[in-house]
This record gives sequence, structure tokens and C-alpha cells, in this order.
Amino acid sequence: MENEKIQQFISNWEPEASSALGAQFLEINVPAAKFRNLAEKLRFDEQMLFDYLFNMTCVDWNDHFITVYHLHSTKHNHSLVLKAVIANHDNPEVDTICDIWKTAELLEREVYDLFGVRFNNHPDLRRLLLADDWVGFPLRKDYKDEVNMVIR
Repeated sequence: MENEKIQQFISNWEPEASSALGAQFLEINVPAAKFRNLAEKLRFDEQMLFDYLFNMTCVDWNDHFITVYHLHSTKHNHSLVLKAVIANHDNPEVDTICDIWKTAELLEREVYDLFGVRFNNHPDLRRLLLADDWVGFPLRKDYKDEVNMVIR
């Protein structure tokens, strides 16, 4: 399916979503509160069928976070980047999608571990890479690491 058609479907489903054609993928931004509903539609709608979550990360923009999900449909051979905009920088949270795409279970744990984003209803949200007693979230822009001298 062409990107313009995908954009049209998404704007009909979620009027608050914005879209842009990035260098490689169609990029969809949606408020965190609307994210889960749109993700379900992208996964299960017959014309979309984004059945493969192949990457996930997060970006700290100082005043908000964006979780970034790369999706692909193996049936229709189309891809997009879905971004959940999390406005609350002090207490970032968004609904989990690990029951929609199983690969999200570990990817969400990694984002939680390194950025401190909480994924509501995640079945096992705990640190993945860092020790349980680690203080802070090292990929946040406000993180201070006096011991290891991480410079930003």
C-alpha cells in the first residue's frame, strides 16, 4: 500500500495523529493516550497487518519523550515508524504493546531501563541491562554520572 493511502487510513482512525514522509519511512506521531488504540488497528486491520515490530527506541527531547516503533507488514510489504509522544517528562508513561507484538516485551524493558519510561500493564517491567540497584536512567539528557564520566 502506498504511504498516502496509509496516511489516509490513519487520519480517519485517529485525527490527532500527524504524519510526515521521512528519509526512509512514513512517520506517524500520536499522543501517548491515543497510541495503544492506533497500534491495535495497525496490527489487526486487514489492509494494514503490521505484523512485525522490528525495532523500538526512545528519544529524550528535554521536555518530552517519544517512543519510536518500526513496523512492517510481511503480507503487504509496507513499513512505517509509529511514534508515541509522551508529554510528561517527569513521569513518562505509555501503554504497553507487548501483547500486540511479542518483541516489544524486551524492547520496552530496555527503554524502561535506559530512559525510565513506564509501560502500563507490562507483565514484567524491570531492569534488563543495568543492575537492579542502579540509580537513574543513563540515556536521559539530564543524567549525571560522576563515577564513569559520561559526557553529553
